[in-house]
Amino acid sequence: MAARQLNAEERALWERVIASVTPLVHRPPAIEDARPPAPEPAAGQPLRRVKGRVPPAPQPQMAPPAPRPSIGETLDGGWDKRLTRGNVMPDFAVDLHGHTLDSAYRLLDASLDRAVRSGARVVLLITGKPPRERGDGGNRRGAIRAAVGDWLGASRFAAQIAAVRGAHPRHGGSGALYIIFRRDRS
Repeated sequence: MAARQLNAEERALWERVIASVTPLVHRPPAIEDARPPAPEPAAGQPLRRVKGRVPPAPQPQMAPPAPRPSIGETLDGGWDKRLTRGNVMPDFAVDLHGHTLDSAYRLLDASLDRAVRSGARVVLLITGKPPRERGDGGNRRGAIRAAVGDWLGASRFAAQIAAVRGAHPRHGGSGALYIIFRRDRS
């Protein structure tokens, strides 16, 4: 689509805008094609035809993104079955109902510290059920429930957490989570 031509008044106004703007960063001039020019055939020699497909120019290799430490894919099938059936009894329970984000974070950190020190394997974290979805189709989770995953992933205990799973209905269902710690191998 062709750009609209500016009239004299608009062009003068645009020139004043350009003169008043300071660039945020200095951009180096665009680099022209860095590939060496193809050698031209000597005079009188016919062009060589290449049979088959010519491979595309190699693309620059980008480093893969650093693997994000994940919490949750380290349990065996037996654990998952027991959790699904509700056959796991939590060693410790933490209820974050009625807390602000700040006080919930502090309580969670202190509770995880106590659980690790006492050698607990399963902690029941009660966050409260997420609000019902409204007709707008948006994801409507509570603020604490939404932040728990980030808190656990960035906590000082992240390396000791083997998995985080949704709780069985007898332990709170969608309003609670199980935090399973790795077994102490020492």
